[in-house]
Amino acid sequence: MKKRITTIAIMLCLIWCLCACGDSGSNHAGNQPDMAESLAGNETSEEENSTMAGESDDGRQPESGAGTAHDQESGIQEDVQSEGNAETVHTGGDAEGSESNDSEKEVQDTMRIQVGDVTFTAELADNSSVDALKEKLAEGPLTIDMQDYANMEKVGSLGFNLPTNDEQISTGPGDLILYLGNSFVIYYDTNSWNFTRLGKIKDVTADELKEALGSGDVTVTLSME
Repeated sequence: MKKRITTIAIMLCLIWCLCACGDSGSNHAGNQPDMAESLAGNETSEEENSTMAGESDDGRQPESGAGTAHDQESGIQEDVQSEGNAETVHTGGDAEGSESNDSEKEVQDTMRIQVGDVTFTAELADNSSVDALKEKLAEGPLTIDMQDYANMEKVGSLGFNLPTNDEQISTGPGDLILYLGNSFVIYYDTNSWNFTRLGKIKDVTADELKEALGSGDVTVTLSME
């Protein structure tokens, strides 16, 4: 009797174990598709994210880079154009200033000599004697009474002294000379002596000078252009 009870208990235990194993296997098999679907879904999501990131990188980055290069190129061109305009304006200003300075210098380096109705233009030398004479003429025209000397020049007193820059000079028609620091001389012929050169009358011959100055005394007026 006991053996039967024991046998029945063992059988019941076996049946219970088999039932329990069957339920566990059913649950495990049921869960496997869900896990596969979940893994597949995760992989799909990662691929989509990777694709979106690639599209973002492939789409925006080149456009951004191209825009930056274009902006830089435009900026460089604008800078070059601005520099060119500045150089053009600057060059134009220099040219105008240079012409103005040259014109002023030409005026300062010339002097008018009025003899009766004839006006001569003289180019002035570059020395301290001429600078001092310019200062006097800046105050107004200077009239000088002149006398003929040795049939080669007209000479007259300035009425004041100028610094001298004497050197050995061979004169010719139209030469303007400072003699002894206080006498103004206009040569219409040749001579050689230790003088200070003041300048020279432009575009004139000996005959033209002789005709304008005459053979006797003459009055001349000096003035700046």
